[in-house]
Amino acid sequence: MLYKKRKQKLTLVMVVILLILLISVIGVAVHVIQKYTPTKDRMDPMTYYGIADAQELPLIFGTEVLEMRGRLVDGNAYVPFEAVSGYLNKRFYWDSNENILLYTTPTEKMIITPEANSYMVGEESRGAEGIICKVMDGAPYLNIAFVKQMTDIEYTLLQQPDRLVVQYQWSDVSMVQVKEDTQVRYQGGIKSEILTDVAEGKELRMVDDLDDWKCVVTEDGYVGYIKTSKLKGEPQTRNFERQFQAPEYTSISRDHPINLTWHQVTNIDANDSLELLTTNVSGVNVISPTWFSLISNQGDISSLASAEYVERAHAMGMEVWGLVSNFDENVSTFEVLSHTSSRTKLVHLLVQAAQQYGLDGINVDLEELSEDTGPHFIQFLRELSIYCRLHQIVLSVDNPVPQEFTAHYDRREQGVIVDYVIIMGYDENYAGSPSAGSVASYPWVKQGVEDTVAVAPAQKVINAVPFYTRVWKTTAGVLSSEALGMSDAARFMKRNQIETYWDKESCQNYGEFNDGESFYQIWMEDAESLEVKMGLVKEYGLAGVASWKLGFEQKNIWQVLSNGLE
Repeated sequence: MLYKKRKQKLTLVMVVILLILLISVIGVAVHVIQKYTPTKDRMDPMTYYGIADAQELPLIFGTEVLEMRGRLVDGNAYVPFEAVSGYLNKRFYWDSNENILLYTTPTEKMIITPEANSYMVGEESRGAEGIICKVMDGAPYLNIAFVKQMTDIEYTLLQQPDRLVVQYQWSDVSMVQVKEDTQVRYQGGIKSEILTDVAEGKELRMVDDLDDWKCVVTEDGYVGYIKTSKLKGEPQTRNFERQFQAPEYTSISRDHPINLTWHQVTNIDANDSLELLTTNVSGVNVISPTWFSLISNQGDISSLASAEYVERAHAMGMEVWGLVSNFDENVSTFEVLSHTSSRTKLVHLLVQAAQQYGLDGINVDLEELSEDTGPHFIQFLRELSIYCRLHQIVLSVDNPVPQEFTAHYDRREQGVIVDYVIIMGYDENYAGSPSAGSVASYPWVKQGVEDTVAVAPAQKVINAVPFYTRVWKTTAGVLSSEALGMSDAARFMKRNQIETYWDKESCQNYGEFNDGESFYQIWMEDAESLEVKMGLVKEYGLAGVASWKLGFEQKNIWQVLSNGLE
């Protein structure tokens, strides 16, 4: 009897243990199944797009869901101006002062007022489909149908929820192909919610490669993740053939290297110095007198132009490119360029002067532009280029050596719309610099050339060299400097018996001395330093050289420049 009871008890224990083991196995199996079974939960599209207001129209541009929102009005999709200019076409321009939209082509400027379904070109009115531009909540919105007329894009307006998908990227696109019916998820993981379904054979644009998962964008406007195992083969790079005909910007290009020198003209009588200053000049084929200056915020200019000067320069074999500057402290360049009325006035006055005095070109020298002036500056160049192109007036623009803080000069767009992009390859160290140094060391100048030709055609780029240097003086720890022309600098060196040596880093002759009270330093700009810089013209295939300024040079410099252009 005792044995039987023990056996029953043992059997019960075994059953309990087996049950525990079974439950554990089931638990583990359930956990494994749950862990490795993809969720079927779907993300609400309203949540995905962050739609809080029914009037909002989510914008999917390329491979990005924008934070900016459009509007759907009377069945037409309207996109914020900032989104259009930032992603699709920066040649649209909004004048918030005069409440007009502009679009500039190589040959005309379209003027569009909000709520209009037509635009003006000169005196002519041309129609368009629907309202082109609306101002909503104080901000301009553009009809995507009109944007498409001017831009190489495709768009789809989808529903549930309403959203606008715009594609504008057509080159070097990474594509993947779906191997079997599957889903695109919000994040890279099977437990992430489903955004949308994709069918076998579908091609998707790839945004990012995370090995086991690929970030893709779908045609219906979802940016999410698809499992790599659901894709066929490796991502492929594609270029899409397009039928869109972009406007062609023609340029005036001389069939010889440009050798330009600036002639500083500060009063009308200074025009008479042309012959005297050019007595020893050789090889120069363009002279640019500093004739025009901004004098009001309404776009007015002062003029020192002389038709007789132009005739004399032409007789010497030189073209004349009149320069316009913005050195009047009482004039705001931002105010002039950010108003269409004043910008238009400036353009017309410059072109009118060019025609009146027989100028061959206009040289734009608007310096120290603030970042917020950048878009208005480029629009000014677009508008000026229309008339220069029409009247065969060469348009050149002076730019500082590229730095992060001068990116708003937009040398890439300049390289399209103007004829010559000039680098002012000097003032590396300037009056007020915190330390002494070269005005234009070779590495600094070379980097400026490289950075410019990376965005603008080399055959349009002119590198400007200085005919001056700075004598740096340190007295009791206080640094000051004086700019000297080449001859004056040579006399200074001789007078103070300063010996120089060739500085391999700057590629200049360097000298220094101490007179007991002050310490002097000078990096010479001379025939040797300019010969090295002229090598950049051939090395990068540049359009030529410019020089600041006429009268600062030594006699032998002209042959150095000519040799560098051969």
